[in-house]
Amino acid sequence: MLLVSGKNTSSLSIFVLLFSKTIRHTSDRRRRRNCDSMMKRGLSTSSISSLLSLRFTRQQSSSSKFGVNPLPLRFLSSFTKPPGLLDKYRVLVERGELQHDPFQERVASELESLLGRLEQYEKDMEEYHVKLAEWKQNREKERRRLLMEEAESKQQGDAVNRRRSKLLETLMFRKKSENIEPGVGKWVSYLNREKKLDSLVGRCPSAPHAPRGLYIYGNVGSGKTMLMDMFFNATEGIVKHRQRYHFHEAMLKINEDMHKIWKNQVREKSSQSSISSWIMNLPFDTKVKEWLAGEEKYKQEVQMKNILPAVADKFLVDQQAGHVGASILCFDEIQTVDVFAIVALSGIISRLLSTGTVLVATSNRAPNDLNQDGMQKDIFQKFVIKLEEHCEFVLIGSEIDYRRFIAQRSFDQVHYFWPLDCTSMRKFENMWVEITSQLEGQITSETIRVMFGRKLEVPESCNGVARFAFDFLCGQPVGAADYIALAKNYHTVFISNIPIMSMRIRDKARRFITLIDELYNHHCCLFCLAATSIEDLFQGTEEGALFDLESFQFETEAEGGKLRRNVLVEGNVGSVGAPTAIVSMLSGQEEMFAFRRAVSRLIEMQTPLYLEGVRNVHPYFQRREQESSVDPPAPRFEFHQLT
Repeated sequence: MLLVSGKNTSSLSIFVLLFSKTIRHTSDRRRRRNCDSMMKRGLSTSSISSLLSLRFTRQQSSSSKFGVNPLPLRFLSSFTKPPGLLDKYRVLVERGELQHDPFQERVASELESLLGRLEQYEKDMEEYHVKLAEWKQNREKERRRLLMEEAESKQQGDAVNRRRSKLLETLMFRKKSENIEPGVGKWVSYLNREKKLDSLVGRCPSAPHAPRGLYIYGNVGSGKTMLMDMFFNATEGIVKHRQRYHFHEAMLKINEDMHKIWKNQVREKSSQSSISSWIMNLPFDTKVKEWLAGEEKYKQEVQMKNILPAVADKFLVDQQAGHVGASILCFDEIQTVDVFAIVALSGIISRLLSTGTVLVATSNRAPNDLNQDGMQKDIFQKFVIKLEEHCEFVLIGSEIDYRRFIAQRSFDQVHYFWPLDCTSMRKFENMWVEITSQLEGQITSETIRVMFGRKLEVPESCNGVARFAFDFLCGQPVGAADYIALAKNYHTVFISNIPIMSMRIRDKARRFITLIDELYNHHCCLFCLAATSIEDLFQGTEEGALFDLESFQFETEAEGGKLRRNVLVEGNVGSVGAPTAIVSMLSGQEEMFAFRRAVSRLIEMQTPLYLEGVRNVHPYFQRREQESSVDPPAPRFEFHQLT
């Protein structure tokens, strides 16, 4: 605090005047630099003015709320919050990078509102998880105390029982085995113990009420994924635990976690005679110790009886890694292609929503329309009810495919070459030579790791760039797991000799669609040499559904040759059934969506706006940035110069 007397009032006035001039000159220079920077990024003068006026309006409203006169904008310019999600959307529209769409603007507004509610929810969840950890610790402590009391009672009872005759003991055992179903005794003992614990420790603390998430659905290219990704990026620094999955990646992770849990269960069953270390050191007879070990194992079996909740606990956040705070799950392209997808997604997403996870999802269909083939109706209906409880359903009703719209306004592209003639082949080959020359690396073959212990051979590669023939990538029994590994390891992919897709090669076509999905999701740069234009690439869809059973089998191949349906049976989830049953349940509508999506994404992947984002988004460059402090930077080329 500064005390001012009558003597130094004039000197203080001079000091304040000089200080305010310094602040004004400094902020003016800063404002000029900011304006120059915004102009360089393509913002018009009117756009800059609107942004500044928006910030000033916010400052006035927040200051007047507390009865304080707002300070000049130049003094507060360095303290203003960055523009919100809706502001960012409007800036992109003003810069001409997006066309204004009232449906998109509404979704952006809904997402920004959700973002505001998440800040308080994060704090509430941090407090909740602290209470939950304390409750679990106390409950486990009391549970072991009750077990010890029961063990002492059992030890005393055994001493009495040893004085009984062997004949009487045998008769009692037979009588029990006739009248009591195996396992019932342990089940009753377990329930009684749980009731005692509820009275001693109290029930589990209630989680704070979670904000309602969003389920965004609409046509291909309507902007669903773009808006969801804007939201996901905006949650950084607000929500600690957040994850974004595409459908293929999510299903693979579910399969992987299911198989690991199932293997652990088998391993534990094979060593049932083992006794935990804390039990071994107790002052009881071996028989009592074995009883204690059996009770502990039975508790674990009860908790693991349904495998899906256990998978859900690992799906988003590993609970053992100090989980505190809120959780966000962004799920792109929710679909139900088979029985497994319905059962797995229903169980896992329902579990996550029940434990406080906020879901933001996209899909081509409304929730009630996801399962038009009527598979697992009861399970699916419960899933829809759970979504209705925890999410707002928002339709992006535009019929415009904005990927095509952006492409029409772009320059001529040189990333998609057709037809398969000498001219196109020469241009494709020249582009390969040009890019690999810029990277100044040696062209070699290599092998990359894939999920489930598999590997994928890469015939030609050079510093993050890879080249394949269509039949090599899509003519083999490979699937999403291989394509995810490919997309993560290579920022630029060349694919040659792409044929016209028809029912004659429906398996290859379905794999190619999955490949395009993963290259797009990881923001790869793609060069194609194809038999026809993008628009005419998929033909013959009236003949039936282009469904690739092999991709679902081989992408989830596990140790010992187990396919996904084997894991399902042994994991007590239910079998997928015979291959013909799967094919007969599909109407082909999902494939029609997949065709349109693949064409739309191929078009967008040729645009300068998409290509300029490769270096900022792709995992390859993110890894290089982390390694740059140790390793020399890799040779670089500008993607937008190739358009």
